[in-house]
Amino acid sequence: MSDNRSIQVHVFRMNISTEIDRDIWHNLQEPGSYEWWYFDAEDQEQDLSFVCIWFAGFAFSPYYMDHYLDWKKNGSAPPEVLDYAAFSFQLYENGHETVNFIKEGRSSLFESSGSTIEVRFENNRFYYDPEQQSYILDIAFDFPARRQKVTARLVFTVKHRYSYRKNDENNHGNVPHHEWILALPRADVSGSLILEDTLKKKTRTIAVRAKGYHDHNLGLMPVHEYISTWYWGRAFSDMYDLVYYVISFKNSGYKPLALCMLHDNAAKELMVHEGLSVETSGIRCGLFVPVHSPELSFFLDDFRIDIEQRQVLDSGPFYLRYVSNIVLNNDGKRRVKLVGISEFLSPGRLKLPLLRFFIRCRVWRDGTRSKMYDRYNFFKTCLHWLKR
Repeated sequence: MSDNRSIQVHVFRMNISTEIDRDIWHNLQEPGSYEWWYFDAEDQEQDLSFVCIWFAGFAFSPYYMDHYLDWKKNGSAPPEVLDYAAFSFQLYENGHETVNFIKEGRSSLFESSGSTIEVRFENNRFYYDPEQQSYILDIAFDFPARRQKVTARLVFTVKHRYSYRKNDENNHGNVPHHEWILALPRADVSGSLILEDTLKKKTRTIAVRAKGYHDHNLGLMPVHEYISTWYWGRAFSDMYDLVYYVISFKNSGYKPLALCMLHDNAAKELMVHEGLSVETSGIRCGLFVPVHSPELSFFLDDFRIDIEQRQVLDSGPFYLRYVSNIVLNNDGKRRVKLVGISEFLSPGRLKLPLLRFFIRCRVWRDGTRSKMYDRYNFFKTCLHWLKR
């Protein structure tokens, strides 16, 4: 069971930090609070990538949102954050989804001490080994709706870390608390994935040698109440590693937070470009895809990055995850090309009841039967078999 001690966050503003000590569970208890630990990796030789996330308060859960909005409107009992713990795992091969698993449940499925870096949801666990300078991910879940079973041990070994901190100074720092902890901007990832088709009784083992990334987000109120749009991405190359982070706030009087961290791998130096201007080009939208720009540019003086959406990996009513082509111009002359993973969030769409209804198709809520979930996954399973 999880520890019920409340670890207080004393500074109520938006923080960015790289301090590994912040990577613990914070036991946030305010209704609408959220916390998640994100890991991804790309194995370019096999054209394979995966993303796995642990949630203590699933910020994008339609069930959590329904409970929160009912509490705000009708004064019902407030939602307990850990009653909406979750775990998600997505695997992409050759640019297409192989596994897309999201399970949510009550606090009994979640465990963390709050004093060391380790989190568990059911049989899916990660922890940090300081002696090995590595995060170890042990994954084991059944996915009956897709006739799949996945087990894995994946080791994220530190390649390099950054040292950086920034506070949001909008409204003199008196803003809702959100924290982005860039715990591991670059890792060497090794291990294996075992994929089992439980209907056809076939098993496949994938050896993983990849480049990886890990960060951690937390906040004391629902994302949709203060963030309008959120662009994030990272890319690796022999010359540079790059992470960008651009948030626009619901309060139009607040200045957007736009920055890019650029690590020179030869010089082993970190350059942080803050206060970037943002340009967007083109508009795409749809009922199940948020309004977004497939082409972005961030620039300041002689620094510029141009980002192009190349291939969508995953999409939903409020977010996109995609492979991106990135062109970096760091001194007004040199152009460097990178390829990475990017994401876009439009959290306000979570307030729309119709879209929350459809998001339920993707989320397995423990102890809750959903015909929409069953039908959606039956269709996806049939489609997957037809494509193979």
